[in-house]
Amino acid sequence: MRPDLSFANYCCELLSSVGPCTARRMFGGFGISTGGLSIALVADLGQGEKLWLKADQDTRHLFEAAGCERFVYSVTKDGVKVAKSMNHYSAPEDTMESPELMAPWARLALDCALKARKR
Repeated sequence: MRPDLSFANYCCELLSSVGPCTARRMFGGFGISTGGLSIALVADLGQGEKLWLKADQDTRHLFEAAGCERFVYSVTKDGVKVAKSMNHYSAPEDTMESPELMAPWARLALDCALKARKR
Protein backbone atom coordinates (compact mmCIF):
# COMPACT_ATOMS: atom_id res chain seq x y z
CA MET A 1 0.00 0.00 0.00
CA ARG A 2 1.37 3.40 -0.99
CA PRO A 3 1.68 6.07 1.69
CA ASP A 4 -1.05 8.71 1.65
CA LEU A 5 0.26 12.07 0.39
CA SER A 6 -2.95 13.79 1.47
CA PHE A 7 -2.33 12.77 5.11
CA ALA A 8 1.29 13.96 4.86
CA ASN A 9 0.11 17.30 3.44
CA TYR A 10 -2.42 17.59 6.28
CA CYS A 11 0.42 17.02 8.76
CA CYS A 12 2.38 19.79 7.04
CA GLU A 13 -0.58 22.11 7.63
CA LEU A 14 -0.69 21.07 11.29
CA LEU A 15 3.02 21.86 11.68
CA SER A 16 2.89 25.15 9.77
CA SER A 17 3.22 27.30 12.91
CA VAL A 18 6.99 26.70 12.74
CA GLY A 19 7.25 27.61 9.05
CA PRO A 20 6.24 26.26 5.67
CA CYS A 21 6.64 22.48 5.70
CA THR A 22 7.27 20.03 2.89
CA ALA A 23 6.70 16.28 2.79
CA ARG A 24 9.07 14.08 0.80
CA ARG A 25 8.84 10.33 0.24
CA MET A 26 11.21 8.49 2.51
CA PHE A 27 11.53 4.82 3.56
CA GLY A 28 7.94 3.90 2.72
CA GLY A 29 6.54 7.04 4.34
CA PHE A 30 7.34 10.73 4.33
CA GLY A 31 9.87 13.00 5.96
CA ILE A 32 8.55 16.43 6.91
CA SER A 33 10.88 19.38 7.02
CA THR A 34 10.91 23.14 7.31
CA GLY A 35 13.82 25.36 6.43
CA GLY A 36 15.92 22.30 5.60
CA LEU A 37 15.40 20.79 9.06
CA SER A 38 13.71 17.41 9.50
CA ILE A 39 11.05 17.79 12.19
CA ALA A 40 8.72 14.84 11.68
CA LEU A 41 7.91 11.62 9.87
CA VAL A 42 4.71 10.13 8.57
CA ALA A 43 4.89 6.35 8.74
CA ASP A 44 2.78 3.28 9.28
CA LEU A 45 4.35 0.90 11.79
CA GLY A 46 1.42 -1.48 11.57
CA GLN A 47 -1.38 0.56 13.15
CA GLY A 48 -2.08 3.01 10.33
CA GLU A 49 -0.24 6.14 9.30
CA LYS A 50 0.80 8.42 12.13
CA LEU A 51 2.65 11.66 12.55
CA TRP A 52 5.91 11.12 14.45
CA LEU A 53 7.55 14.25 15.89
CA LYS A 54 11.28 14.67 16.42
CA ALA A 55 12.32 14.46 20.08
CA ASP A 56 15.53 14.21 22.09
CA GLN A 57 16.71 13.37 25.60
CA ASP A 58 15.46 16.74 26.90
CA THR A 59 11.94 16.42 25.49
CA ARG A 60 11.35 12.67 25.66
CA HIS A 61 9.64 12.93 29.07
CA LEU A 62 7.10 15.46 27.71
CA PHE A 63 6.03 13.06 24.98
CA GLU A 64 5.87 10.13 27.38
CA ALA A 65 3.83 12.15 29.90
CA ALA A 66 1.35 12.94 27.10
CA GLY A 67 0.96 9.21 26.36
CA CYS A 68 2.81 9.30 23.04
CA GLU A 69 4.43 6.17 21.58
CA ARG A 70 8.10 5.99 20.71
CA PHE A 71 8.96 5.20 17.08
CA VAL A 72 10.08 1.56 17.25
CA TYR A 73 10.57 -0.65 14.21
CA SER A 74 11.96 -4.13 13.55
CA VAL A 75 14.92 -5.16 11.44
CA THR A 76 16.21 -8.65 10.75
CA LYS A 77 19.86 -9.21 11.54
CA ASP A 78 21.38 -12.64 11.00
CA GLY A 79 17.89 -14.12 10.82
CA VAL A 80 16.78 -12.58 14.12
CA LYS A 81 14.28 -9.74 14.47
CA VAL A 82 15.72 -6.83 16.43
CA ALA A 83 13.78 -3.80 17.69
CA LYS A 84 15.27 -0.42 16.85
CA SER A 85 14.02 3.00 17.86
CA MET A 86 14.37 6.57 16.70
CA ASN A 87 14.05 9.82 18.60
CA HIS A 88 10.53 10.40 17.31
CA TYR A 89 7.24 10.12 19.16
CA SER A 90 3.67 9.97 17.93
CA ALA A 91 1.88 13.30 18.11
CA PRO A 92 -0.61 13.60 20.98
CA GLU A 93 -4.06 12.60 19.66
CA ASP A 94 -5.78 15.90 20.46
CA THR A 95 -3.13 17.93 18.59
CA MET A 96 -4.12 16.28 15.30
CA GLU A 97 -7.22 18.50 15.17
CA SER A 98 -5.68 21.91 14.46
CA PRO A 99 -2.46 23.84 13.90
CA GLU A 100 -3.16 25.79 17.09
CA LEU A 101 -3.21 22.64 19.21
CA MET A 102 -0.13 21.29 17.42
CA ALA A 103 1.89 24.52 17.72
CA PRO A 104 3.71 23.83 21.03
CA TRP A 105 4.60 20.31 19.90
CA ALA A 106 5.75 21.55 16.50
CA ARG A 107 8.02 24.02 18.30
CA LEU A 108 9.48 21.21 20.42
CA ALA A 109 10.23 19.20 17.26
CA LEU A 110 11.83 22.21 15.58
CA ASP A 111 13.95 22.95 18.67
CA CYS A 112 15.18 19.33 18.63
CA ALA A 113 16.07 19.63 14.95
CA LEU A 114 17.97 22.87 15.61
CA LYS A 115 19.92 21.27 18.48
CA ALA A 116 20.74 18.23 16.34
CA ARG A 117 22.05 20.46 13.56
CA LYS A 118 24.41 22.25 15.98
CA ARG A 119 26.00 18.90 16.99
